[in-house]
Amino acid sequence: MTRENVVRVIEFLEKNRDRGGDVGLKDVMQLAEVMTGSMHDFLLAVQPAVTGELTAIAHEITRMKEEITALRANDMKSQRIPQAGRELDAIVESTESATHTIMAAAEEIMGADTSDAAAYQDLVNAKMIEIFEACAFQDITGQRISKVVSTLNYIDQRVTNFVEKLRIIETMEPELEESAEERRKRELILHGPQMAGEGVSQDDIDAMLGTDAQADIDKLFR
Repeated sequence: MTRENVVRVIEFLEKNRDRGGDVGLKDVMQLAEVMTGSMHDFLLAVQPAVTGELTAIAHEITRMKEEITALRANDMKSQRIPQAGRELDAIVESTESATHTIMAAAEEIMGADTSDAAAYQDLVNAKMIEIFEACAFQDITGQRISKVVSTLNYIDQRVTNFVEKLRIIETMEPELEESAEERRKRELILHGPQMAGEGVSQDDIDAMLGTDAQADIDKLFR
């Protein structure tokens, strides 16, 4: 607000200070006119800055919409993730079926009558063919696992790009609340099957138990 504008407001207030009676609509309109005139220069000064900020916000919103669109969340939700789930279910089913077939064939071989060598050999040959055929599930399972891994890589790439474009850093992420199940696993060290090179090795166990202790344990299985 310039000096001239301040003077105009002060003159208006002094002119109406000693006047009695209620303030009318005309007085309000006159004061509004004076205040509007005083704010005119200020608004002209801040308009470019406000316009620039609003334009920048609009551009940022547009960019975020483009990044969200590139994320293709609907495709992941309705197509890729459900398909990966079906592939995993198929892997479990084929593994269970193959395991059942192999174990059943092995049990028949172990329980077969060996008095007739020719019949026993025919049985073993037939059951070995069944076992070999059942082992073919590994090839199909490998293909299904490749599909699942491809889906996970796709999701990881999209989400990583999205996070990088939004400039989200780790310090901005809220802390995850530990569930009761996760706390139980952590406290009981229930890490499940370990990957190769991870977890406790047999050498570590042997070193902990010592030579004498391992020898005593071995005696129990002799």
